[in-house]
Amino acid sequence: MTPISFEFYPPKTDEQREQLRRTVRKLKAHAPEFVSVTFGAGGSTLSYTPETVRELRQTHKLNGVPHLSCMGGTREEIRELLNLYKALGCDRVVALRGDLPSGMARMGDLRYASDLVAFIRAEHGDHFRIEVGCYPEMHPQAEDSLADLRRFKEKMDAGANSAITQYFYNADAYFRFVDDARRLGVGAPIIPGVMPISNFSQLKRFSEACGAEIPRWVGKRMAAYGDDVDSIREFASDLVASMCRRLIAGGVPELHFYTLNLAKPTEAVLSRLD
Repeated sequence: MTPISFEFYPPKTDEQREQLRRTVRKLKAHAPEFVSVTFGAGGSTLSYTPETVRELRQTHKLNGVPHLSCMGGTREEIRELLNLYKALGCDRVVALRGDLPSGMARMGDLRYASDLVAFIRAEHGDHFRIEVGCYPEMHPQAEDSLADLRRFKEKMDAGANSAITQYFYNADAYFRFVDDARRLGVGAPIIPGVMPISNFSQLKRFSEACGAEIPRWVGKRMAAYGDDVDSIREFASDLVASMCRRLIAGGVPELHFYTLNLAKPTEAVLSRLD
Protein backbone atom coordinates (compact mmCIF):
# COMPACT_ATOMS: atom_id res chain seq x y z
CA MET A 1 0.00 0.00 0.00
CA THR A 2 1.34 3.44 -0.92
CA PRO A 3 2.14 5.54 2.19
CA ILE A 4 0.42 8.89 2.61
CA SER A 5 1.18 12.11 4.47
CA PHE A 6 -0.65 15.37 5.08
CA GLU A 7 0.22 19.06 5.16
CA PHE A 8 -1.48 21.50 7.55
CA TYR A 9 -1.01 25.20 8.12
CA PRO A 10 -0.62 26.62 11.65
CA PRO A 11 -3.88 28.08 13.00
CA LYS A 12 -3.83 31.60 14.40
CA THR A 13 -7.25 31.90 16.05
CA ASP A 14 -9.24 29.71 18.45
CA GLU A 15 -11.72 28.96 15.68
CA GLN A 16 -8.93 27.86 13.33
CA ARG A 17 -7.38 25.74 16.09
CA GLU A 18 -10.63 23.88 16.66
CA GLN A 19 -11.05 23.41 12.89
CA LEU A 20 -7.59 21.85 12.66
CA ARG A 21 -8.27 19.59 15.64
CA ARG A 22 -11.45 18.29 14.00
CA THR A 23 -9.56 17.68 10.75
CA VAL A 24 -6.68 15.91 12.49
CA ARG A 25 -9.03 13.65 14.44
CA LYS A 26 -10.60 12.52 11.15
CA LEU A 27 -7.45 12.20 9.03
CA LYS A 28 -5.27 10.46 11.62
CA ALA A 29 -7.41 7.35 11.03
CA HIS A 30 -5.56 7.01 7.70
CA ALA A 31 -2.26 6.41 9.57
CA PRO A 32 -0.10 9.03 7.81
CA GLU A 33 3.66 8.57 7.68
CA PHE A 34 4.00 12.17 8.86
CA VAL A 35 2.07 15.42 8.99
CA SER A 36 3.88 18.62 8.06
CA VAL A 37 3.18 22.16 9.25
CA THR A 38 3.86 25.14 7.00
CA PHE A 39 6.07 28.04 8.01
CA GLY A 40 3.41 30.72 7.55
CA ALA A 41 1.30 31.09 4.42
CA GLY A 42 2.45 33.66 1.90
CA GLY A 43 5.52 34.58 3.91
CA SER A 44 3.59 35.93 6.91
CA THR A 45 5.36 36.05 10.25
CA LEU A 46 5.38 32.71 12.01
CA SER A 47 5.89 31.36 15.57
CA TYR A 48 2.61 29.44 15.26
CA THR A 49 4.41 26.54 13.60
CA PRO A 50 6.27 25.21 16.68
CA GLU A 51 3.16 25.15 18.86
CA THR A 52 1.23 23.32 16.13
CA VAL A 53 4.02 20.76 15.72
CA ARG A 54 4.07 20.28 19.49
CA GLU A 55 0.31 19.62 19.64
CA LEU A 56 0.39 17.20 16.70
CA ARG A 57 3.20 15.23 18.31
CA GLN A 58 2.17 15.32 21.97
CA THR A 59 -1.65 15.42 21.86
CA HIS A 60 -2.39 13.56 18.63
CA LYS A 61 0.68 11.27 18.70
CA LEU A 62 1.47 11.99 15.06
CA ASN A 63 4.87 12.48 13.47
CA GLY A 64 4.65 16.28 13.26
CA VAL A 65 7.22 17.71 10.86
CA PRO A 66 7.96 21.46 10.65
CA HIS A 67 8.53 23.45 7.51
CA LEU A 68 11.52 25.74 7.89
CA SER A 69 12.13 28.74 5.65
CA CYS A 70 15.38 30.68 5.48
CA MET A 71 13.98 33.81 3.82
CA GLY A 72 14.34 36.83 6.12
CA GLY A 73 15.83 34.84 9.00
CA THR A 74 19.26 34.99 10.63
CA ARG A 75 21.46 31.97 11.23
CA GLU A 76 20.86 32.32 14.96
CA GLU A 77 17.06 32.36 14.55
CA ILE A 78 17.19 29.25 12.38
CA ARG A 79 19.60 27.60 14.85
CA GLU A 80 17.16 28.26 17.71
CA LEU A 81 14.25 26.77 15.76
CA LEU A 82 16.24 23.66 14.86
CA ASN A 83 17.22 23.16 18.50
CA LEU A 84 13.58 23.61 19.55
CA TYR A 85 12.37 21.05 17.03
CA LYS A 86 15.09 18.62 18.08
CA ALA A 87 13.98 19.03 21.72
CA LEU A 88 10.40 18.28 20.63
CA GLY A 89 11.58 14.97 19.21
CA CYS A 90 11.48 15.94 15.53
CA ASP A 91 13.87 14.03 13.31
CA ARG A 92 12.52 15.35 10.02
CA VAL A 93 12.18 18.84 8.55
CA VAL A 94 10.95 20.37 5.29
CA ALA A 95 13.57 22.93 4.23
CA LEU A 96 12.37 25.69 1.89
CA ARG A 97 13.54 29.08 0.71
CA GLY A 98 10.09 30.54 1.31
CA ASP A 99 8.84 34.06 0.70
CA LEU A 100 10.10 37.22 2.37
CA PRO A 101 7.84 37.85 5.40
CA SER A 102 5.56 40.84 4.91
CA GLY A 103 7.08 44.04 6.26
CA MET A 104 10.65 42.74 6.12
CA ALA A 105 13.19 44.28 3.79
CA ARG A 106 16.23 42.02 4.25
CA MET A 107 16.72 38.69 2.54
CA GLY A 108 18.21 36.89 5.53
CA ASP A 109 21.56 35.22 6.14
CA LEU A 110 20.76 32.21 3.93
CA ARG A 111 19.51 33.08 0.48
CA TYR A 112 18.59 29.72 -1.07
CA ALA A 113 17.09 26.45 0.10
CA SER A 114 20.39 24.74 -0.76
CA ASP A 115 22.10 27.06 1.74
CA LEU A 116 19.52 26.09 4.39
CA VAL A 117 20.03 22.37 3.73
CA ALA A 118 23.80 22.77 4.05
CA PHE A 119 23.35 24.78 7.28
CA ILE A 120 21.12 22.08 8.84
CA ARG A 121 23.66 19.41 7.93
CA ALA A 122 26.53 21.48 9.39
CA GLU A 123 24.61 22.09 12.63
CA HIS A 124 23.02 18.68 13.19
CA GLY A 125 24.74 16.17 10.96
CA ASP A 126 22.38 13.36 9.99
CA HIS A 127 19.88 13.90 12.82
CA PHE A 128 17.20 15.35 10.54
CA ARG A 129 15.76 13.76 7.45
CA ILE A 130 15.52 16.78 5.15
CA GLU A 131 12.77 17.18 2.58
CA VAL A 132 12.96 19.94 -0.03
CA GLY A 133 10.46 21.27 -2.52
CA CYS A 134 10.44 20.87 -6.30
CA TYR A 135 8.26 21.97 -9.21
CA PRO A 136 7.26 19.50 -11.94
CA GLU A 137 5.83 22.41 -13.95
CA MET A 138 8.71 24.80 -13.12
CA HIS A 139 9.11 27.30 -10.29
CA PRO A 140 7.38 30.55 -11.30
CA GLN A 141 10.60 32.52 -10.71
CA ALA A 142 12.94 30.17 -12.58
CA GLU A 143 14.67 31.39 -15.74
CA ASP A 144 13.71 28.20 -17.55
CA SER A 145 12.96 24.55 -16.82
CA LEU A 146 16.58 23.40 -17.14
CA ALA A 147 17.78 26.06 -14.70
CA ASP A 148 15.01 24.97 -12.34
CA LEU A 149 16.24 21.36 -12.52
CA ARG A 150 19.78 22.47 -11.76
CA ARG A 151 18.59 24.38 -8.68
CA PHE A 152 16.76 21.27 -7.55
CA LYS A 153 19.90 19.16 -7.93
CA GLU A 154 21.84 21.74 -5.89
CA LYS A 155 19.42 21.22 -3.00
CA MET A 156 19.78 17.46 -3.21
CA ASP A 157 23.58 17.69 -3.46
CA ALA A 158 23.62 19.93 -0.36
CA GLY A 159 22.30 17.02 1.68
CA ALA A 160 18.54 16.65 1.20
CA ASN A 161 17.12 13.13 1.58
CA SER A 162 13.98 13.48 -0.50
CA ALA A 163 11.67 15.99 -2.13
CA ILE A 164 7.97 16.87 -2.17
CA THR A 165 6.55 18.41 -5.33
CA GLN A 166 4.26 21.35 -5.80
CA TYR A 167 0.78 20.10 -6.62
CA PHE A 168 -0.17 19.41 -10.23
CA TYR A 169 -3.08 17.91 -12.17
CA ASN A 170 -1.07 16.37 -15.00
CA ALA A 171 0.63 13.13 -13.97
CA ASP A 172 2.81 13.27 -17.11
CA ALA A 173 4.45 16.43 -15.74
CA TYR A 174 5.45 14.55 -12.58
CA PHE A 175 6.81 11.49 -14.39
CA ARG A 176 8.75 13.65 -16.85
CA PHE A 177 10.26 15.67 -13.98
CA VAL A 178 11.35 12.49 -12.19
CA ASP A 179 12.93 11.14 -15.39
CA ASP A 180 14.79 14.44 -15.91
CA ALA A 181 15.98 14.45 -12.29
CA ARG A 182 17.22 10.86 -12.59
CA ARG A 183 19.19 11.78 -15.71
CA LEU A 184 20.88 14.53 -13.66
CA GLY A 185 21.88 11.98 -11.07
CA VAL A 186 19.20 12.58 -8.44
CA GLY A 187 18.26 9.15 -7.09
CA ALA A 188 16.36 10.25 -3.96
CA PRO A 189 12.58 9.77 -3.55
CA ILE A 190 10.43 12.46 -5.19
CA ILE A 191 7.04 12.50 -3.49
CA PRO A 192 4.12 13.95 -5.47
CA GLY A 193 2.14 16.69 -3.74
CA VAL A 194 -1.62 16.29 -4.21
CA MET A 195 -4.15 19.11 -3.83
CA PRO A 196 -7.75 17.91 -3.40
CA ILE A 197 -10.13 20.50 -4.83
CA SER A 198 -12.40 22.22 -2.30
CA ASN A 199 -12.83 25.72 -3.73
CA PHE A 200 -12.12 26.05 -7.45
CA SER A 201 -11.93 29.87 -7.50
CA GLN A 202 -9.41 29.77 -4.67
CA LEU A 203 -7.48 27.02 -6.41
CA LYS A 204 -7.18 29.14 -9.57
CA ARG A 205 -5.67 31.99 -7.53
CA PHE A 206 -3.24 29.63 -5.80
CA SER A 207 -2.24 28.10 -9.10
CA GLU A 208 -1.54 31.43 -10.80
CA ALA A 209 0.75 32.38 -7.93
CA CYS A 210 2.70 29.13 -7.69
CA GLY A 211 2.90 28.13 -11.35
CA ALA A 212 0.71 25.02 -11.16
CA GLU A 213 -1.27 24.42 -14.34
CA ILE A 214 -4.96 23.57 -14.26
CA PRO A 215 -5.84 21.82 -17.53
CA ARG A 216 -8.20 23.92 -19.66
CA TRP A 217 -10.76 21.14 -19.92
CA VAL A 218 -11.00 20.95 -16.12
CA GLY A 219 -11.86 24.64 -15.89
CA LYS A 220 -14.43 24.27 -18.66
CA ARG A 221 -16.06 21.31 -16.91
CA MET A 222 -16.19 23.19 -13.61
CA ALA A 223 -17.82 26.15 -15.35
CA ALA A 224 -20.35 23.87 -17.02
CA TYR A 225 -21.60 22.64 -13.66
CA GLY A 226 -22.49 26.21 -12.66
CA ASP A 227 -23.98 26.22 -9.15
CA ASP A 228 -24.38 22.44 -8.94
CA VAL A 229 -22.16 22.03 -5.87
CA ASP A 230 -22.66 18.28 -5.55
CA SER A 231 -21.62 17.62 -9.15
CA ILE A 232 -18.57 19.85 -8.73
CA ARG A 233 -17.48 17.94 -5.62
CA GLU A 234 -17.97 14.55 -7.27
CA PHE A 235 -16.09 15.59 -10.39
CA ALA A 236 -13.25 17.15 -8.38
CA SER A 237 -12.84 14.07 -6.19
CA ASP A 238 -12.96 11.69 -9.16
CA LEU A 239 -10.41 13.82 -11.05
CA VAL A 240 -7.85 13.86 -8.23
CA ALA A 241 -8.41 10.19 -7.32
CA SER A 242 -7.92 9.17 -10.95
CA MET A 243 -4.60 11.02 -11.03
CA CYS A 244 -3.56 9.39 -7.74
CA ARG A 245 -4.33 5.94 -9.11
CA ARG A 246 -2.08 6.65 -12.07
CA LEU A 247 0.68 7.90 -9.78
CA ILE A 248 0.39 4.78 -7.62
CA ALA A 249 0.49 2.57 -10.71
CA GLY A 250 3.66 4.42 -11.73
CA GLY A 251 5.34 3.46 -8.48
CA VAL A 252 5.44 6.73 -6.51
CA PRO A 253 7.06 6.41 -3.06
CA GLU A 254 4.24 8.23 -1.25
CA LEU A 255 1.33 10.66 -1.72
CA HIS A 256 1.51 13.96 0.16
CA PHE A 257 -1.88 15.69 0.50
CA TYR A 258 -2.21 19.46 0.86
CA THR A 259 -5.27 19.56 3.11
CA LEU A 260 -5.75 23.32 3.68
CA ASN A 261 -6.82 22.12 7.16
CA LEU A 262 -9.97 20.52 5.71
CA ALA A 263 -10.80 16.83 6.08
CA LYS A 264 -13.64 16.25 3.60
CA PRO A 265 -11.86 16.93 0.26
CA THR A 266 -8.94 14.67 1.18
CA GLU A 267 -11.20 11.96 2.60
CA ALA A 268 -13.30 12.04 -0.59
CA VAL A 269 -10.18 11.25 -2.61
CA LEU A 270 -8.89 8.60 -0.18
CA SER A 271 -12.28 6.84 -0.11
CA ARG A 272 -12.07 6.42 -3.88
CA LEU A 273 -8.55 5.02 -3.60
CA ASP A 274 -9.54 2.54 -0.91
